[in-house]
Amino acid sequence: MAGTTMRERWDLASPAARARGDLGNRRLHYRWDQFTKRSKPSNVADAAIARELAGWCWSLAVLEE
Repeated sequence: MAGTTMRERWDLASPAARARGDLGNRRLHYRWDQFTKRSKPSNVADAAIARELAGWCWSLAVLEE
C-alpha cells in the first residue's frame, strides 16, 4: 500500500521536482553508505543524515521557480 501511494505521489510531481528528489535521495544514500563503511555508530549517522536532510528541505522551501 505505501509503495503504491508513494508511486502515485511521485507521478504527480513535476519532472524538475522528481529529478531534484532523486539526486537528493542518492546523495543521502551515498553519505549513509560512507558512514557504515567507516563503522560509525548508527546514532551518529542518523544525526548527520537528518541534518543534511533538514538543510535540503530548507533549500527546497526557499527555492524560487
